[in-house]
Amino acid sequence: MLLLAACLGFCLAQASPVTELLERIDKGASEKFRIERRKGVRDFFELDQDGDKVVVRGNNYVSIAAGINWYLKYYAGIHLSWNGMQADLPDKLPPVTRRERRETSLHYRYYLNYCTYSYSMAFWDWERWQREIDWMALHGINLPLALVGTDAVWRNVLLKLGYSAQEADAFIAGPAFQAWWLMNNLEGWGGPNPESWYADRVALQRKVLKRMRELDMMPVLPGYSGMLPHDAKERLGLNITDPGKWNGYRRPAFLLPTDTRFPEIAALYYKELDRLYGKADFYSMDPFHEGGNVAGVDLDAAGQAIWKAMKHNNPEAVWVVQAWGANPRPAMMKNIPRGDMLVLDLYSESRPQWGDPLYKYGRKNGYDGHDWLYCMLLNFGGNVGLHGKMRHVIDEFYKARESRFGTTLRGVGLTMEGIENNPVMYELVSELPWRPARFGKDEWLTGYVKARYGRTNDNVLAAWTLLSNTIYNCPDGSTQQGTHESVFCARPSLSVYQVSSWSEMSDYYKPADVIRAAGMMVAAADSFRGNNNFEYDLVDIVRQAVAEKGRLVYPVVISAFRAGDRQLFAQASARFLELIRLQDRLLATRSEFRLGHWTQAARALGHTPEEKDLYEWNARVQVTTWGNRVAADQGGLRDYAHKEWNGLLADFYYKRWQAFFTELTQRLEGAAPQSIDFYAMEEPWTKQHNAYAAEPEGNAIDVAREVYAAIAH
Repeated sequence: MLLLAACLGFCLAQASPVTELLERIDKGASEKFRIERRKGVRDFFELDQDGDKVVVRGNNYVSIAAGINWYLKYYAGIHLSWNGMQADLPDKLPPVTRRERRETSLHYRYYLNYCTYSYSMAFWDWERWQREIDWMALHGINLPLALVGTDAVWRNVLLKLGYSAQEADAFIAGPAFQAWWLMNNLEGWGGPNPESWYADRVALQRKVLKRMRELDMMPVLPGYSGMLPHDAKERLGLNITDPGKWNGYRRPAFLLPTDTRFPEIAALYYKELDRLYGKADFYSMDPFHEGGNVAGVDLDAAGQAIWKAMKHNNPEAVWVVQAWGANPRPAMMKNIPRGDMLVLDLYSESRPQWGDPLYKYGRKNGYDGHDWLYCMLLNFGGNVGLHGKMRHVIDEFYKARESRFGTTLRGVGLTMEGIENNPVMYELVSELPWRPARFGKDEWLTGYVKARYGRTNDNVLAAWTLLSNTIYNCPDGSTQQGTHESVFCARPSLSVYQVSSWSEMSDYYKPADVIRAAGMMVAAADSFRGNNNFEYDLVDIVRQAVAEKGRLVYPVVISAFRAGDRQLFAQASARFLELIRLQDRLLATRSEFRLGHWTQAARALGHTPEEKDLYEWNARVQVTTWGNRVAADQGGLRDYAHKEWNGLLADFYYKRWQAFFTELTQRLEGAAPQSIDFYAMEEPWTKQHNAYAAEPEGNAIDVAREVYAAIAH
C-alpha cells in the first residue's frame, strides 16, 4: 500500500501542467527537472540542483514556468519564441552551481490587446493556442485577455432580448474584425458567421480557459459596458446614445446607465458569460473607445453602473480598462473604489499617461490612486518590421517604479496589436519584473544574443549592437505607430512616405546602418547554419535591409519622373520592382513570412467550401483594404494591417507599383492615361481563392546571402 501511495504521488506530480509543458518543448524533458511548488508572499522562482536534475521552485505554476524559461535561456542557451517553441535539450543539462532566486512585488503580468485577437489570432486552432499559452507561462504572464467565443455570448443574449438569429448575426463581426466590434467601433463587418462558427468558438475558449487556469493564470474576460445594436431604442425601447461613426462604420449604441434596464441587461450578459465560461476575477471593459460620443452621458453614473454590474456578478472582480486616448474618462473612474480598477497604461513607451511630467499625454494625477500596469504597445496592425525603444523602455520602467506613482504600479503588460514579430522587445519587457535593479541595454543585449543562439561571435554581437543603437533606438518622444513602414506596401503615389494613415513615422536612423547590420549577420551565417533562431533573425534583418534599399530607390524613381528623364526612370523603377521580387523570394524561406500561413489557417476553420471562402475573404481583406470602399479610402483604413509577406508582395504590392509605373511611363511618353482607381484594383484580389503555400521554400541562409549581394551594391 505504501508503495502504491508513493507511485500515485509520483504520477500526480509528473502530470502537473508544467511537466506537460516541458514534454511539449522536448519529449522526455520533464525527467531532467524537479518541480517544487512552494508558498511565498511574493511571486518567485528559484533555480537549484539536486544530483543530475535541475530543480525549479516557485509559488505557482506560472512562476515555475518563468523559472524554467530563465534557466533555458541563461544556463542552457535555449531561447523559445514564436518562431520556435520546441528545442532539443542536451542529455545532461548544464548544472546550476549556485542557487538563484528571483522574486517580484509586481504581481500582474498582463498580455494581449483586443486587436491582437484579430491581427494575429483570428484563425488559430487549439494546437496554435496551446503553443501560445506555453509561451505566456514561460514569460511569466498571469493575466491574459481571453476573448475567444465572446461572439457566442452576445448571440445568445440578443436572442433572449428578442432579436432573431439573422439579426444577431448581422450585428456580430466576422473573424478578422471582431476586435473592433468588441471595442464598440463597428457592427457586422466581415460577417455573418455560420452556425458552426459559434459552436467551434465555445469549444475552443473552454480549452483555452481550462489550460490558463491550470497554469494558475487569471484570465481577463470581456465584461458588460453598455454596448447594444444601433437599433436598440426602436427594438427594445431603451434610452441609448448614438456614439456616431468610426472610420466610416456605424458604431453600436451605448445603453445609458440611467436606463432602468441597464442592470437587467448587464445581468443577462454575465449570466450567459458565466454559463459558457465560468466566472472571472477580472473583466475588461472600454466604453467610448477611440472617440466614442459621450454627449449627454453622465460619466460618473456610467462608471458606477458598469462597476456595480460587474460586482453583482462577482464581488471579488476587478475592472481592467485600457488607457488609450481620453479613456478611461476621469469622471467615469473617480468614484470607483481603489482596488476595483486596474488601468493598462497601454502605450507607456511613447504616450505614457501614468503621470510622467515630461510627456504631454501624462495625467497630472496619474490614475487618481487606481492600480496600473506599465505596458509596451510597440506593434500596430500586425505590421512586419524591426522597431523598438530598447534603452528607453528600460529607463522609463525604473523611472515609473521610483516615482510617486510607483506605489500603485502593480506590474507590466504586453499590449501590442500584433505578435510574432520583434521577439527581442517582448523578451526584454517580460524580464523587467524579475530584475529589481536598473540595468543597461548593452549588458542585457549581450545576454539575450547568447541565449537566443546558444552562443555568439563578434559579427553577430556587433550587428545586434548596431541595430540596438539605430532602428531599435526610436527617439524617446516619438509617437510613431510601430515600425518604420515599408514603402513597398504603400499605395503608390508621387509622394509616398508612410503606409497607414496614422503612422506618425519620421526618419530616426540611417538605412545604411541597417543594411550594414544585415551584412554582418550574413557574414556570420555559415557558422550558425541550422540554428532556427538565427535563421529567422537573418531573414528578418535582411528583409528590413531590402525595405531600406527600397526607401532609398523610391525618391530616385520620382525625381527621374519629375525631371522627365525616361532612361533613368526606366532603370530606377525596374530596380524598385526587382527589390520587391527579391524580398518576396527571401521571405518564402520562412513560413512565418508567407501569406499562406495566414490564408491556410483561415480556410482550415471552415467546415464547408462556403465557410472556407468566407474566412479566407476575411483574411485577405484585413491585410489589404481592411474595409469597404468608404472605410478603406475615406476612413483611412486601407493598408493599416499591411504585411511584408511572401505572396502578398508578389501578387498585391508588386502589381500596384507595376501599374503605377506603367501609368507614369505613359505620361512621360506624352499620353494622358486615366488615373488608377486602386480600390477597384485591390478589391478583386480579396475575393480570389488561389492557394498560397505555407511551407518554406529554399534555404534561408543561401537565399539571404544572394539577396543581400543583390542589394549591397
